Amino acid sequence: MNTPTAFDFEAVTIDGQPAPLAAWRGRVLLIVNTASACGFTPQFSGLQTMWQTYRERGLTVLGFPSNEFGGQDAGSDAEIAAFCQRNHGVSFPMMAKGQVNGRMAQPLWQWLGEAAPGVLGTRAIKWNFTKFLVGRDGRVIKRYAPIDSPATLVADIESALQA
Repeated sequence: MNTPTAFDFEAVTIDGQPAPLAAWRGRVLLIVNTASACGFTPQFSGLQTMWQTYRERGLTVLGFPSNEFGGQDAGSDAEIAAFCQRNHGVSFPMMAKGQVNGRMAQPLWQWLGEAAPGVLGTRAIKWNFTKFLVGRDGRVIKRYAPIDSPATLVADIESALQA
């Protein structure tokens, strides 16, 4: 049996369209669980900068809203999309709001937690703006904590893009 990669999973876009991650096969992915009313919400601007800076070189930023932590993304998908565009100019792909932990977690997020455990081996996502860098081969390169701003990922992204 083949070990799954990120490209084996599917999501749904924030406007309700199917989004097989295979559509981004061969690209480097930065997968982030997001929230609109979190202390880390200003990271949307940094993520947008990453997208604008590196997309032509093969980076795709994927945002996955979740209301799981402190009820910090309570709006509808349409409200979340409008907020991200209006306040942070987000144009990178955003997915429909969903769970990142527990029985109802999206399969991609279950896989991410298993593929790149956090501190002390925890598989759970601990807070909004946890980030996963995925190589062109679909395998997780590194997991980043919410406090890691997008700007601190530049060297790793550059390296992944050159691989």
